[in-house]
Amino acid sequence: MRTIILNQGNIIPDGQNNKLVYRFPNSVNLTDAYLAVSSVVMFYSWFNITSELNNNIFTYNWISGAGPAVTYTVNVPNGLYEISTLNQLLQFTMIQNGHYLVDNTGDNVYYAEFIVNASRYAVQINTFLVPLALPAGWSNPAGLVFPLTTFNPIITLPANINKIFGYVVNFATDQNLNNAYVPPVSPYVSKLANGTLSYISTTSPQVQPNSSVLLNISNIDNYYSQPTGIIYTIVPNVAVGEVISEKPPQFAWNKMINGTYNELRMTILGSNLAPITINDPAMTFILVIAQKEEISG
Repeated sequence: MRTIILNQGNIIPDGQNNKLVYRFPNSVNLTDAYLAVSSVVMFYSWFNITSELNNNIFTYNWISGAGPAVTYTVNVPNGLYEISTLNQLLQFTMIQNGHYLVDNTGDNVYYAEFIVNASRYAVQINTFLVPLALPAGWSNPAGLVFPLTTFNPIITLPANINKIFGYVVNFATDQNLNNAYVPPVSPYVSKLANGTLSYISTTSPQVQPNSSVLLNISNIDNYYSQPTGIIYTIVPNVAVGEVISEKPPQFAWNKMINGTYNELRMTILGSNLAPITINDPAMTFILVIAQKEEISG
């Protein structure tokens, strides 16, 4: 058996850290050769929301005075997000737009929120009735213009980001004008007398679209796979930003295409089989190559 190591020095410097090239000191004949992963060390550093994944925008609307409802876009910067941080971003955007009040205890009051409903394995969206005037003892630091008609903000989830929350494409909550909305008989939406609307995911939230990444090696002879070079999957079993360290209990040998080589190329793919950007280049992959007689005898 022969061991080869790919690390940060083998990365193609294109800013994505997902393509590594190992160049042999001399051309080698790898007829009847097999390759396997011996160990992997890398950081859990790939984002779940990016402009590249086209899942970085959602919207809400707001009614001021007698005007029509205006739609506001929430742009999510590329990053690794939990539902709680997306809720914080929604509320931060509402602060920037002046769409909040402060109650008599000094806490900000927002009229929409995302929360995790663990018992339902779902993301719950709550929207609340915006009042016609300032409640007693509250303050209005942003000078919010109150509507002439009570309403709930409409949260809309466009394509791709809807999967993060577990809703259908372009899902939208209801405006509930004058608190007149009557929800359908459904386990996924409910309404309280005070105008609060609650929605529950209809599918499992895919908070991390790339819950695992795949290693794809050039020159692998596997016509059962597409792409043909996939040899291993890495599932992060650590928190975001921590080190993933894997050592397979036994080698899963992959037949190589017979031929003479001067290099091997490895690409890290997402679950959609496209190269995925890895933000931290600190990584080490140890691969082993063996001849047929070494693994069959």
